[in-house]
Amino acid sequence: MHQTSSRLLRMTEDDRPFTKDFKDLFSTLMVSLPLSNHRVRFRTYAFSFTSEEAIGNLGSLKFSQSNRMPDPKDPSRIVTTTTTTTFSMAKEMARSVCQRFLDARFIEPADGKPVPIFPLKGCTWVLTPKGIYVLDRFCQRNGINQDHVLKLLHSQYNTMRLVILERDPKTDKLSHDRNTVEVIFRRFSGSTPNIKTGSSMSSDSDSVSEYADGVTGVKLVASRKISDKTVKNSFTGKDAVDWLLDCCTTVERKETLEICNLFVQYGLIQCVLEDRIYIQQYPGEKDFQATKGAVYVFTERGERINGWIGDRETNTTRLTSILNDPALRLLFREYLRETVCEENLSFYLDVVEFDKSFKAIDVNRPDAVRETLAAAYGLYNAFLAPGSPCELNIDHTLRQDMASRMTRTVAKDDSSMYASLKDVAALFERAQQQVFKLMAGDSVPKFTRSPRYVEVAGDKFCDEDRHSPFSDRARTGK
Repeated sequence: MHQTSSRLLRMTEDDRPFTKDFKDLFSTLMVSLPLSNHRVRFRTYAFSFTSEEAIGNLGSLKFSQSNRMPDPKDPSRIVTTTTTTTFSMAKEMARSVCQRFLDARFIEPADGKPVPIFPLKGCTWVLTPKGIYVLDRFCQRNGINQDHVLKLLHSQYNTMRLVILERDPKTDKLSHDRNTVEVIFRRFSGSTPNIKTGSSMSSDSDSVSEYADGVTGVKLVASRKISDKTVKNSFTGKDAVDWLLDCCTTVERKETLEICNLFVQYGLIQCVLEDRIYIQQYPGEKDFQATKGAVYVFTERGERINGWIGDRETNTTRLTSILNDPALRLLFREYLRETVCEENLSFYLDVVEFDKSFKAIDVNRPDAVRETLAAAYGLYNAFLAPGSPCELNIDHTLRQDMASRMTRTVAKDDSSMYASLKDVAALFERAQQQVFKLMAGDSVPKFTRSPRYVEVAGDKFCDEDRHSPFSDRARTGK
């Protein structure tokens, strides 16, 4: 069975393609290109393409997907359904689309020299880390496994962890709610200040792709003299826009201005030096100016939100959050199972339930005391007794105290049984505290770097710092 469709790009109110369609068109084009070696000024650039190749392929672009499934009428037969989507456009329209790819920071000149206008011919291009990330997601979603594409996706150039922005499915507008903006802001600022040093102090370069991993925050100048004051950890409006274009699923400069204005509106950044000339030209952009002449700093509230001062999440508070969140707790259990230490979480949670039962005991009901004491012995035999099936790693002193108490004869009178139960509960609490510290110190830091955690927690606590250089030199074949 073969199905063919001609695809029309959905357009927003301001005559921009919907982001998903736009990214799909870009990825389809990249899959159609050979992405081979090209030589520019005595250097060879891998996974590159020319203006002519891109414009030529956009003139008649086809993308086929094949799905194999059993025939509903005869399960012994396999039916292959192939869907072919075609994009067709005139040469100038194709150039205009490529210009949008350039503006969205999906591609850049292979030699790294700025080219503001996408030419019809004579230029060689490579994908930026952002463009590679977009292509990677497209290939995963559509099961694309062409060899030349996989080589790029598995290369050292695939370094980006893009911030996926929420959009309204009907209008394609960005979400403006405070929580979403604060998540973006945490990534924007980074887990620690990204201070520029040495040659990088002459920031605000005009190079296209400034950031390679999406984890490192916006570039900051440690100390900047403004009038008679010295401002620490500042950045320019252009710095902010560059980060948001390079590291988020923004597709045009206008969207980065929206986000920066929200940073100002929610009290996360503030201006310490306005670009007055720019404001005279564009009076409507008084709150935020995306220029080299406007300088901004993080507010105290911003530094609290990003964890630089006070209220910084520790591994202890992270573990508490994980234990209180059913989704994260489930993922954490799966992670502990994979690392062969699930017994720590099981014991911790079992003690929580035991403690609830212990505190709810009616001391006037001997049966309840005996049942809870029996449950205590069950916990001990499962997790704490020497050679138990899920033996925990606790310190020697506590293990001896526990063994001494649990092997001691328990008197049969009610008051003595309850006193024994209190002793056992106190020992369980000590063991639970040790297990909590063990999980917080050893398991949580590794778990919070795992992709599954980041996907659910939205990078709220993630302090992973994967620096992968993406330089012009690395692109060359030399």
